[in-house]
Amino acid sequence: MNTNFEHYISNSLKSMYRRKLFSPAIYLLILVALWFLFPISSILFPAEVSEKTALEELYRTDRHYVKTTLTDLKFTGYTQQILGQTTGYYYYKMEDGICNIVLLSPRTCEEGLPNIAHVTIRAKVNANSGTYRQLLSALAKDLNWTDSGIYGKTANYYLSEPGIRYGASVFLILVYGISGIYALINLISYIVYILFPHMAPACRQLARFGSPKRMLAQAEHELATLPQLATEDMFITEHYFIEISASGIAFVPIRRIVWIYKHSTLHKFFWYHFSISYTLCIFAGKHLYIRCPKNQKSDIDGIIDYLAEANHNILVGFDEKNRRKVQELLGTPAPVKKILAFLKRRI
Repeated sequence: MNTNFEHYISNSLKSMYRRKLFSPAIYLLILVALWFLFPISSILFPAEVSEKTALEELYRTDRHYVKTTLTDLKFTGYTQQILGQTTGYYYYKMEDGICNIVLLSPRTCEEGLPNIAHVTIRAKVNANSGTYRQLLSALAKDLNWTDSGIYGKTANYYLSEPGIRYGASVFLILVYGISGIYALINLISYIVYILFPHMAPACRQLARFGSPKRMLAQAEHELATLPQLATEDMFITEHYFIEISASGIAFVPIRRIVWIYKHSTLHKFFWYHFSISYTLCIFAGKHLYIRCPKNQKSDIDGIIDYLAEANHNILVGFDEKNRRKVQELLGTPAPVKKILAFLKRRI
C-alpha cells in the first residue's frame, strides 16, 4: 500500500485551512487593537455624565464622547461655518464661576434659540483650538474683558455636538462590525473544516450525490491503495477524479461527470509571450463545475483520455454541439428556475 497517499485528501484539506487561519486571526487581532487604541466603544456607548462633570477629566481619561443633559444655555451670537454652511451654534453656561462653552447642532437649537432651558445631547469633548480661541476673543470684546481675563473664566475644553459625525462614524463602525463578523465566521469555519474535513466545501458540494463523509472515505481508500492515474496535482482512482493543488481541492465521482474539455491561457508580459497554461474543466451532474488551472497539456490530455475511457457517456471537447447537449441534460438550476418563475408572476 502506498503510505504516501494515506488520508491524503483529508490531510491536504487540513493543511490548506491551517494556512487560511492566519488571515482572519490576524485581522481580528488588529480589530481588537483598534478597539482599545481608538474610541470606537465610546462612540457606540457614550459615557453618561452630568453637566457638572469636569471636561478636562473626561478628556484626560479618553472619554471623548459623552451623553449629557444641559440646562440654562444662552446663545453667544456666534456660529460655526464650514464652506459657507452653518454647522453649529455656540452657547454658554455659567457654572461655579466658570463659563462653559457648548456647540449645538442647528436642529437641536432650532437654528439659534436665544435661551435653552433643558436639552439632552450626545457630544464630543474637544480641546482648546484656534477656532475656540477666536470665539473667546470675540466674546471678550463683547463683554469688555481682556483675553487673559476671559481665558481665566472659561474651561480649556468644550462640548461639540456636531463633533460626532454620525454619518462617517456609523459607516466606519458598520465596516468594522461587518468585517469583524465575517472574519470570525471564517475563523470558526476553518477550525471546523480542520477538525471535520468532510464538512469542508470541497466535500460538502458532493452532498448532491450522497454522503460526503462516505465518499471522502471511499476516495481516500482508493487513492491510498491503488490510484489508477496520477499527475502532479490530479489523480484518478477506480471511482473518483481528484484534484489537490495550490488553487484548491476537489473530487467528484467519475460516473457523475457529464462533460470535460480543456482551454489554454497565454501568459505574457507586455508584448513578450513567455508561457501557455492549460485548464481542465469538468461539468458533473446537479450543476457541479470544477476547474483545474495551470496544468501541462500532456497531463490534461492523459486525464481526459482516461476519464473518457472510464465513462463512455462523458462528452469530450468544447464545441457548441456539446454545450447545447449539456444544457439539455442538466437543465436550468433550481434557484434560477424559482427566480425566473417569480419574475414571470410579477410581470
